[in-house]
Amino acid sequence: MENNNYENGLTELIRASMELEDKPSLELNRRLKAELYQREAAVPRKQIISVSLWYVPMILNFVMFSLFAVLALLVISNPYIARLIAGICLYISIAGVFITVLGVRRASLKEDVTIRIRKRGVLA
Repeated sequence: MENNNYENGLTELIRASMELEDKPSLELNRRLKAELYQREAAVPRKQIISVSLWYVPMILNFVMFSLFAVLALLVISNPYIARLIAGICLYISIAGVFITVLGVRRASLKEDVTIRIRKRGVLA
């Protein structure tokens, strides 16, 4: 019997704690935002270098298929087949650039895959 009372009291306590809405006051929120903006303004932009990782696969794809095209032109003795394969490789490399640029412009994930490096060498 005592256990049932304890569970009811605990259930009521959990429900009461779930109903609480702890929100900071508007004045505190404004002061914190002002302090955050001041700290961001204090850090010079020249000290932070941003490198987006979106372009790394595009560059690797472009370089790799361009080298395949050059290799096809040098190795294959039949000029028609060599040009066909080189054209396909160049088409794939340009298509990779186009798909990457389209993805960067349409997706909002560019900031998520960005490395920020401070001038002192500390990762941000």
